[in-house]
Amino acid sequence: MPQSGVRAAAAVRPADNVSVQNVSVQNVSGQNVSGQVEPLQVEATPATPPVPTTAEVKAAIPAHCMERNFWRAAPYAVTSLILTFGSGVLAWLFIPLHWSWAPMWILYAVVVGTFSNGVWVIAHECGHRAFSNGTRLQDAVGFVLHSALLVPYFSWQRSHAIHHAKTNHLTEGETHVPARLDTEKGERMVATHRRFGPRTHGVLTATGRLIAGWPLYLVMGVTGGPERGVTNHFWPARPFSDALFPNRWAQKVKLSAVGVLVTLALLAAWSIAVGSLWPVLALYVGPYLVGNMWLVAYTWLQHTDEDIPHYADEEWSFVRGAFCSVDRPYGRVINFLHHNIGSTHVAHHLDAKIPHYRAAEATRAIADAFPDLYRFDPTPVPLALWRVARNCHVVEPTADGWRFAELGKSGATG
Repeated sequence: MPQSGVRAAAAVRPADNVSVQNVSVQNVSGQNVSGQVEPLQVEATPATPPVPTTAEVKAAIPAHCMERNFWRAAPYAVTSLILTFGSGVLAWLFIPLHWSWAPMWILYAVVVGTFSNGVWVIAHECGHRAFSNGTRLQDAVGFVLHSALLVPYFSWQRSHAIHHAKTNHLTEGETHVPARLDTEKGERMVATHRRFGPRTHGVLTATGRLIAGWPLYLVMGVTGGPERGVTNHFWPARPFSDALFPNRWAQKVKLSAVGVLVTLALLAAWSIAVGSLWPVLALYVGPYLVGNMWLVAYTWLQHTDEDIPHYADEEWSFVRGAFCSVDRPYGRVINFLHHNIGSTHVAHHLDAKIPHYRAAEATRAIADAFPDLYRFDPTPVPLALWRVARNCHVVEPTADGWRFAELGKSGATG
């Protein structure tokens, strides 16, 4: 199979200066004739390192890394807010709303959309209870910030908690759960890959997920857990499945929808007040789309690559799933703007209450304590994203979990 960066040489140094060693794994191709799924030939893989217990992982992380402090976290939130909304004010004052200035508005969308993802991450920390010690304060901050970004705060809090609780579980995971080769969905994906070829299919996959992936997940549960059916983060009842939001969560989902509706109403009122939709499109919608792209890219790359397994019930455990997360080199600027969300994600999945300003230290401790399990991929992020979009579509069983089938080489593509 292609050599994935997750299986890099022993000592590499990511952007946060963490020295790591990566687990080596190998994918296995199945046999398929004329698109029909047949029993797969499973080859032996090297013995995987023993998986520690949750207690052993927590013991390896310095205790102070779990300490949360509002006054330590607040400056990061304020910085992201100033960069995001301050840039919007400057653009409104100094960039003319004229077609001749379209290149500047595109640049503005890229820059401010990138800034806004820092706001998203702060609200994300509130949802995990990693921002401060007060539940009400965190929910208030998270609700306002996420609603301003059209994110249903409590709905996402629930679905994201399941994502953490069942990371890389083959059927009960949540977000970017791959299709199995032996299912109807998997067969359709193989057929699509065969029809378009790996390059075109990769372009279509990347474009679709980055542009429409986030709203489709919120509205239809696309890439969500297959056993929960078609879910909706704004309406937890028929015609959608209520499996994702049981009992008391239904009311919280509706409250989340109200928060998003208030933001939409304010945007509509703004448009009416200025007598045009263009300011809203230029100042808000452009950055919103770019921010969504960042969000999808992060989540996709944090849990997907050619040699990242997914596990069924009998193989899966919380710690094993968490160690399937991947840290990547986003660079100092992006790490600063996005509060290290992409370069310290393994630690985040092992304990989501670690605040982001302690995550680099926790990452170093985890890498030192579990060098055969910690994953860091030094591949430049754009190349890693292309590799995943092109090659990671359906999974097949191997001696160590379910891994992505090599569609370009195996009989799966005819």
